[in-house]
Amino acid sequence: WAADHIEPCVSCTATSDKLSENPNKGFNAYACIGNDVTLISGAAKNKKGVVTGHHGGVEHVIVDFPPDTVEKMTMDDKILVRAVGQGLKLPDHADITIHGIAPALVKKLGMRETGKHIEIPVTAVVPAALMGSGLGHNDSYKGDYDIQTSDKNVIKQYGLDQLRLGDVVAIQDHKSAYGWSYKKGAITIAVVIHGDSYMAGHGPGVQTVMTSPGGWFKPKIVRNANIGRILGLGRFRKKRRR
Repeated sequence: WAADHIEPCVSCTATSDKLSENPNKGFNAYACIGNDVTLISGAAKNKKGVVTGHHGGVEHVIVDFPPDTVEKMTMDDKILVRAVGQGLKLPDHADITIHGIAPALVKKLGMRETGKHIEIPVTAVVPAALMGSGLGHNDSYKGDYDIQTSDKNVIKQYGLDQLRLGDVVAIQDHKSAYGWSYKKGAITIAVVIHGDSYMAGHGPGVQTVMTSPGGWFKPKIVRNANIGRILGLGRFRKKRRR
């Protein structure tokens, strides 16, 4: 958290030689957290990685690779993302919108129905008032928005000073179906995809993965609700190998 807007591991963009084309928009829209990635050029060709988020503004897709693979990579290497997840629906909950997350990962989040609610493990619940940079954008299926960390006492009060990259969080009173906006009673589920910032209105970036305007989700605080742990990435990689 000591640096500004840190993206873990590898940051990727899609480019074109034609000025009239911008393939990076599609790249960011279709790449989903949990998607498989393969290097298709360079010294680390055929090595595998996993999408862990997309960062708005800079429009980066963030990918985790094992350290020994990263050591062999260069800025000219090409990757292939097996993009699946956008348009995903829960048949029994048509009002829940799902963005940017692989179906296989959704199944591993630990959700379960409890009467009128869907209980979901999260590391923290974020008040709507703390959400900052990103508000006003007209889409939430690519990019992210930030938890403001300028008030350190409030951040500590809600346990947000303990956030880690990859943590799953719930955001109160925010609807994130077509852009991010305030809606009393709504719940948005998101993943921490980049580090903290000292810039006004900024902080740890969270990518929306699900939103319920009717408040279907019932967050349950679980310290290890983290996609790195679920997928065996980063600091959890050795644990996966065992």
